[in-house]
Amino acid sequence: MTNSNVHRAPRSGKDNTHLLSIPHESHQPNREPRSYERWLLDKFIRMAGSPPVCFQLWNGDRLEPEHQVARFTLTLNDPKALYSLVTTPNLAIGDLYSAGRLDIEGDLTEFMETVYRSVHAAQEQWPKWLDSLWKNPNPRSSGIAEAKENIHHHYDLGNEFYKLWLDRAEMQYTCAYYEHPENTLEQAQLAKLEHVCRKLRLKPGMTVVEAGCGWGGLARYMASHYGVSVRSYNISREQLDYAKAETERQGLTQQITYIEDDYRNIEGQYDAFVSIGMLEHVGKENYPALSNLIMRSLKPNGLALLHSIGRNRPMLMNAWIEKRIFPGAYPPSIGEFMKICEHNDFSVLDVENLRLHYAKTLTHWMENFTHHQDEVTRMYDESFTRAWRFYLAGSIAAFRVGSLQLFQVVFSHGDNNLIPQTRHDLYATPTTPEHS
Repeated sequence: MTNSNVHRAPRSGKDNTHLLSIPHESHQPNREPRSYERWLLDKFIRMAGSPPVCFQLWNGDRLEPEHQVARFTLTLNDPKALYSLVTTPNLAIGDLYSAGRLDIEGDLTEFMETVYRSVHAAQEQWPKWLDSLWKNPNPRSSGIAEAKENIHHHYDLGNEFYKLWLDRAEMQYTCAYYEHPENTLEQAQLAKLEHVCRKLRLKPGMTVVEAGCGWGGLARYMASHYGVSVRSYNISREQLDYAKAETERQGLTQQITYIEDDYRNIEGQYDAFVSIGMLEHVGKENYPALSNLIMRSLKPNGLALLHSIGRNRPMLMNAWIEKRIFPGAYPPSIGEFMKICEHNDFSVLDVENLRLHYAKTLTHWMENFTHHQDEVTRMYDESFTRAWRFYLAGSIAAFRVGSLQLFQVVFSHGDNNLIPQTRHDLYATPTTPEHS
């Protein structure tokens, strides 16, 4: 990272070299805004579609929205914050908010949703030169060495951090499945695991390989509820340490093998291939190789399931999230997703979009995170807490407005004639556990 404003967030007893944070700046210059600065901000507001936002400058001056009542107030706490916002808005807004140089009054998620809708509508009228201003950078490489660093950056922040706001049942950091609106986060995450197992038609004695296992929740669920043997690959040391300890505690070590290695090194053949929330990190340039891997790993009558954040059309990841939160991330469009299947003539059996389920999952995460934000700040620092609050709020908004999707795709070898004829068995009994 070359940005001189970036520093490492402290964390006692851990290797902190991958923890990037923006220092919180509280200095507010007392000089009056210049006329061209007001003009610049006015142009920026119009470019963003004139959302119902009041923009307050560092000296207290306010620019109220025209012909509508302001629902939110965005405060720029120093002149340089204004220049950053108008020149690199996709990257700067997250950095400025994290640093405390930009504040937002009003519900943060609703603010993000409102701004997304306004900008998306305005983009249709933009001149071509504005595209470069809002253009997101290409994601970082997803080669084996780079993938390890990318995963280390995000998933090795510390198990104690994620325990604060993920579900208490299986530490799932992927979209839950809300069979009923009143489901708790824990119920919905267990229902997701059950939903995946049903789609894979698991039976006792089967073998399953998992590419990217998180904290091992799916592997443990498959082994304990379906009697299968699982080999799970992961390159996050923190996650594997937790997964192995929990597997031993539950007495499942004879059925589950965790392997600290890249998914590209998977060996053997299995009745099922599953990957939940890893495809976003693969990189579309590696889709042919992933397709070949699934082809050789899947038995003739086996089923594969990939679960991934996606898009309705090809689009790069938000610049700030790609740089600060998820380096190397790329959510594929459904067309790009299908290239994995087309490359080896796989038959696509089931495609489900869980977009609104993910918006609700993130809302539950945000509630938990907010409840524990003082602890997060003690573990890291204030800018880290603000960055993650901004990330969660922005993600909820993105799923609500439809700029992000969540695809679950089931497929098999093209000549597999033992495929299920209907989906009846997926819904014959509830997936939601009575108790969680």
